Amino acid sequence: MNAIVAFCFLVILALLLFSIGFGLRFYEKQRRKRLVSMLRTVTENGEERHVNLLIDENDKREGTDEIIGALNISEKIGTTLFESGLDWTLTRLIVTSAATFSIGAIASLWIPGTTAIALRALGVGLCAAGLPFFYVSKKRAARIALLEQQLPDALDFLARSMRAGHAFTISLEMVGEEIHEPLGQEFRALFNEQNLGASLDRSFANFTRKVPIPDVRFFCSAVILQRQTGGNLSEILNRLSHIIRERFRLKGQVKAVSAHGRLTSTILTLLPIATLAGLMLTSPGYLEPMFENPLGKKIIAAGVIAQFLGNFFIRKIIKIKV
Repeated sequence: MNAIVAFCFLVILALLLFSIGFGLRFYEKQRRKRLVSMLRTVTENGEERHVNLLIDENDKREGTDEIIGALNISEKIGTTLFESGLDWTLTRLIVTSAATFSIGAIASLWIPGTTAIALRALGVGLCAAGLPFFYVSKKRAARIALLEQQLPDALDFLARSMRAGHAFTISLEMVGEEIHEPLGQEFRALFNEQNLGASLDRSFANFTRKVPIPDVRFFCSAVILQRQTGGNLSEILNRLSHIIRERFRLKGQVKAVSAHGRLTSTILTLLPIATLAGLMLTSPGYLEPMFENPLGKKIIAAGVIAQFLGNFFIRKIIKIKV
């Protein structure tokens, strides 16, 4: 009996020591990772250069440079992944897309139809391969929308902190601690760069790259101009926050007015597809003459093109930039 108690005691002690060691190691790893990320934000792009926060340098490309920049798909996908806030790499995205392509191609074998198996597998596989890119794009849009919503509150908090007598860098730290993710994390990174000795221009350039919205460019430009010419920065930030909120209110009104057009576009786009899918499931042989006849194929191609054109023009009409 005593041997069993001693053995249980030793097992529990070993598990406790292992848990403590694992916890300390995990905490040390996280602390080291945070310190490395702080240092990387300062040491990357080590050359000091003039930064223009209002003009995008990519807009100045002409001729061959513009064509090469447009064809640099990997860079654009990497930028989209970075702005989405996901911890995915380009390799992971490609592997996920290849896996969904294989799943879609295999699943297409159970879809009824008279088209060739290879063509059907290719079409369904390509549609499935685009799902990871669609997911990343949606995550990016959701993150940017959340950043835009959080920015006015962050500017108001920053203005109140400076009006209370705190320094600008201390106010940045307080904003990073009080504002929720994802904007709070970016303000903490901005404070860390300033705290580690990075120049103001370079810190704000990195900040605008991580938070790709125009209002952040206005904020950074206002701070830099105030540092160079003087003025009441808290009042400037309050006015900028008021302008952003008014723009959100106007955007909401425009969205409410254009809701009918968006609903009409969705219904007109999905109705032919749903009708075709229903006929193929309920009566597979009903549409076979159209798929086999050359004239029927031309009619189907014309219908698909007309669908895309109609959706495109409706979206252009109801899309109002504010």
